Amino acid sequence: MIKIKNLKVSVWEKEILKWISMNFELWKNYCLLWKNWSGKSTFSSFLMWHPKYEYISWTVNIDWNELFNLSPEERSKAWLFLSFQSVPEIKGIKLSEYLRVIYNIHLKNNLEKPLIDKDATGFKWLSPFIFKRFIKKYLEELHIDEKFLDRELNVWFSWWEKRKIEILQMKLIWPKYIILDEIDSWLDLDAFRTIAEMLKKISNENNTFIIITHYFTILDYIKVDKVYVIKDWIVIDEWNKELIEKIKLNWYE
Repeated sequence: MIKIKNLKVSVWEKEILKWISMNFELWKNYCLLWKNWSGKSTFSSFLMWHPKYEYISWTVNIDWNELFNLSPEERSKAWLFLSFQSVPEIKGIKLSEYLRVIYNIHLKNNLEKPLIDKDATGFKWLSPFIFKRFIKKYLEELHIDEKFLDRELNVWFSWWEKRKIEILQMKLIWPKYIILDEIDSWLDLDAFRTIAEMLKKISNENNTFIIITHYFTILDYIKVDKVYVIKDWIVIDEWNKELIEKIKLNWYE
């Protein structure tokens, strides 16, 4: 479970989140709703510890462990995953090396997963050769050309391709808490439907989706258990999934 109490965030001395309190239980899915500029993406950046923001007051626990001062890498090891609203392009890093490193780090960190390559001294990282053989089945599942592995990370990828690479990462490391920050952005209808179906297959009793959106189409694919409505940087309402139908009828009145 992620427990957030009295979160208060500012940037350049301007408050952008005010006394936010929310809980996210494992095995349940959640939705954060409101229009643009209401603080939804700021909240996701906070969870991953973006250095841009100043965290004035907060208490956050994940699986009963305090997150205070954990780096983004350490938060990732604590099984947080953020699907970016705007996916960055990183030159100079091969996609295959990036995927291999995050897989090995998470595999080593999670003692519950079987170690695929283990010698007498303990854990051993998958080599580039073995990793390319290992990842092939995931590439086939997501219809990703193997040639993508030799390209720079997300450089000149289409939005459709970037989203599939994010889903590939989810399949490799199986995070517990998956934050989808407007994952429907920049996708045409057919691409969105395909991505939504892929996410639907990932959703299970071992993870939690936190869906940030101001549309509702993604919710036709992923079952939501609870909704938080954020306005003027505070939580103004929380209820079960029936709240979505009320908002569809009357918008945010």
